Amino acid sequence: MLSSGLTEELKWGCPCYTYQNSNIVLIHVFKDYCALLFFKGTLLNDPNGILVQQTKNVQSARQIRFTNALQIVEQEAALKSYIHQAIEVEKAGLKVDFKEHTELVFPAEFQQKLDHIPALKTAFEALTPGRQRGYHLYFTSAKQSKTREARVEKCMPLILNGKGLDD
Repeated sequence: MLSSGLTEELKWGCPCYTYQNSNIVLIHVFKDYCALLFFKGTLLNDPNGILVQQTKNVQSARQIRFTNALQIVEQEAALKSYIHQAIEVEKAGLKVDFKEHTELVFPAEFQQKLDHIPALKTAFEALTPGRQRGYHLYFTSAKQSKTREARVEKCMPLILNGKGLDD
């Protein structure tokens, strides 16, 4: 990473490598693997088929995952190529075309709380769109009403305090 000419910074508690103040790649650490996360990964050519979409909701970023240090050594040339390509994408000023977000339709369990607790509605509307989407995904992913209700109750104090799910 350092030999690529990028500037190393600490962002979100992880080493992040930037080019002219733009995030290029981040070293992510997880329980079972570590990864290089390319912020504009969808714009990279992936001849080795190693770029991974973290979740179905991630539109731009892509990861290259490693479960041991030997994998990094074995793929050094390819990794340098991906890093160089990511820098060139940034230099060219390429932008990711994000899908338009549709209006969030919340489950009845949460909508009722918003309708009957004005402070909750005000606090929720003050959250960033990303935090609102995070709650939406969390609430709507529960299959049972009982689970949705429990999640809403658990999250209400966070929302009232202006916090997102992961804050």
